[in-house]
Amino acid sequence: MIRERAYPVDPWHIRETRLDLDLLAQSESVFALSNGHIGIRGNLDEGEPHGLPGTYLNSFYELRPLPYAEAGYGFPESGQTMVNVTNAKLMRLLVDDEPFDVRYGELRSHERVLDLRAGTLERNVEWVSPSGQAIRVRTVRLVSFTQRSVVAILYEVEPLDGDARLILQSELVANEQLPPMSKDPRVAAVLDHPLQAEEVLEQSTGGLLVHRTKASDLRMAAAMEHLVEAPGKHAVTTEGHPDWLRTTVACKLEPGQKLRVVKIAAYGWSSHRSLPAVRDQVGAALASARLDGWEGLVEAQREYLDAFWDHSDVRVEGDPEVQQAVRFGLFHTLQAGARAEQRPIGSKGLSGPGYDGHTFWDAETFVLPALTYTQPHAAADVLRWRHSTLDLARERAQTLGLQGAAFPWRTIRGQECSAYWPAGTAGFHIGADIADAVRRYVQATGDYDFEREVGLELLVETARLWRSLGHHDRHGRFHIDGVTGPDEYTAVVNDNIYTNLMAQQNLVTAADAAKRHPDLARKLGVDDEETASWRDAAAAVHIPYDRELGVHQQSEGFTRLQEWDFENTPPEAYPLLLNYPYFDLYRKQVVKQADLVMAMYIRGDAFTPQEKARNFAYYDARTVRDSSLSACIQAVMAAETGHLELAHDYLGEAALMDLHDLHQNSRDGLHIASLAGTWISLVAGLGGMRDFNGQLSFAPRLPSRINALDFSLLWRGLRLRVNVTADEVTYSLRNGGGSARLVLLHHGKEVEVTQVKPVTVPIPPAPHTGPAPTQPSGRAPVRRATS
Repeated sequence: MIRERAYPVDPWHIRETRLDLDLLAQSESVFALSNGHIGIRGNLDEGEPHGLPGTYLNSFYELRPLPYAEAGYGFPESGQTMVNVTNAKLMRLLVDDEPFDVRYGELRSHERVLDLRAGTLERNVEWVSPSGQAIRVRTVRLVSFTQRSVVAILYEVEPLDGDARLILQSELVANEQLPPMSKDPRVAAVLDHPLQAEEVLEQSTGGLLVHRTKASDLRMAAAMEHLVEAPGKHAVTTEGHPDWLRTTVACKLEPGQKLRVVKIAAYGWSSHRSLPAVRDQVGAALASARLDGWEGLVEAQREYLDAFWDHSDVRVEGDPEVQQAVRFGLFHTLQAGARAEQRPIGSKGLSGPGYDGHTFWDAETFVLPALTYTQPHAAADVLRWRHSTLDLARERAQTLGLQGAAFPWRTIRGQECSAYWPAGTAGFHIGADIADAVRRYVQATGDYDFEREVGLELLVETARLWRSLGHHDRHGRFHIDGVTGPDEYTAVVNDNIYTNLMAQQNLVTAADAAKRHPDLARKLGVDDEETASWRDAAAAVHIPYDRELGVHQQSEGFTRLQEWDFENTPPEAYPLLLNYPYFDLYRKQVVKQADLVMAMYIRGDAFTPQEKARNFAYYDARTVRDSSLSACIQAVMAAETGHLELAHDYLGEAALMDLHDLHQNSRDGLHIASLAGTWISLVAGLGGMRDFNGQLSFAPRLPSRINALDFSLLWRGLRLRVNVTADEVTYSLRNGGGSARLVLLHHGKEVEVTQVKPVTVPIPPAPHTGPAPTQPSGRAPVRRATS
């Protein structure tokens, strides 16, 4: 685990002031750069030592076998694993024939800085070689937001004490050796050298490699070029081999002189285009980057991020650690989706190989809300990708004997890749999560062209799934049986409330959209009979309730189950799934992550305030947060039910998930959903933002330690700013002209906001809520008020 405050608190930077080799893998994730198309881990420029090398292209994967002890009908036959593609980060330096390696000689100083406003990772090193030659190295790298195929690196080196002969070897390396990623020898064999060489091209200052995957049959190209500045005599040569290409710069420098090399790399891939087409694609990307040069790329990166922060920044006064963390989270959320361009957002983004690079429901439920209100085009692109996989989802539904579309629990290309059917096949709520993301996007943007082109078909096919998956009982109630909700410690259950309420919304949203677009609905085979059946099912959805306890049941019979013995569960036994059989988890009242609590956030219109308070207290005492998806949602509901200090505690946990490596697995990549969830915790939690039935509303309240909260969001083309203090809130519009007006709800009362007339209104006192809910023994979040 990363020690607390391993990175000094700074509002706009993540700064590593010394190199800890034991935490290399974690820092490589924290310092990863991406634009949604290319991702590069924060490995040291020289490549060694490393925790886990990684360079990724969105949706570039290899097929691998899925192991089963026993076969079963409908089990997916193969999985998909994101490939570590050709590495263009490598810049090996030799000083008087001695390799620059931080493990040898003397490391006088070492600092790395992720600049959240510049979009760059800078490294500054002073090192003395074993023979006594001192040098200073400065590197800056970026993955361009404006030129999505381009990675650029500035490398500067100067001797400090005496003349030095410097050799810089800049490389492209395919099939680099990785630590073992799987204990299954069949899987390991697939991932060992997954790229087959097709072409190598060398030029004096760079070159190109083209490779193809063996089973998935995807082609990729990587190219590099170098701009070299060195005083006096220097030589530049390039040599190439099928799996590596090396450009070498040799020079002699005196103290005060500096070697400056700009490395520009470009990537491209395709499942259809020919080798010449992919080769020419990266050549064009290099030409475009050369046109701008290093300074132009840096300036464009800064301008892009200036615009992003201008309308997306969240300012938190009173908790500097959360302030740093929410910007870190927004930056990585942007990196995950900015240039994904109709490809998925993986649960780790492109920061590491965790979960094989798969996308889950995390994207639609946690990442897309943040993007919808800040970068709506990026949210729309993810949904367009889902739409592009509809045929595969229809095929999956047919295999399962269902109508409509059954979207995969985890995937890269669109096929189901989960070998664990209780969480995979039974996790049908993914369809309603996608439908909710469609609803949210259309509602927030008013983009009805998108609804016609993409949204309607997604809504119709997911509604058909629910209508065929559920059934009416003899009393007319509509049940959805044998499913798994968000809580994976309670699997294959009847009438999971989250699933039922999300399906209910899905059915009604689909019927309403079909009514808005009757011509398109008819082309999809939708008639009045079908939409009436959707509305009937939605109206009759069964919601389990325990009248004796006065709480809703997460699923039918949940409150009847045996209680988990938290008092006798040692701290080292968490996460429970690694220390107890699922059989034991499934039959007891222990919750991995927010489930019913999640339903009360997304479908808060289905619960009364009193029900929310009772439910939250009941389930908070049984939720162990073995999932990183939980704390941010618990923060939201703690705030809504009046437990503001507890909300602050959960906010801190979500925000620091990766900066403090709280789950001890950040080495495999960042928890993008938790990072986006930090935005949710602040905007929907402390800001109280909701969007039920097309009505934007806020109910802000702040905990004692946070003095002010300021955020902006986009709503139907208008940029709304919300500034919250302890006693009042100001709503203002930043665009739209004098005629623009927005009517919103503030703690249930209508407020009209215009660009010329900001509105300041008081915050009513919080209702009396009684004592704060308790958590399972040893599982309470760290208190923020005393940190």
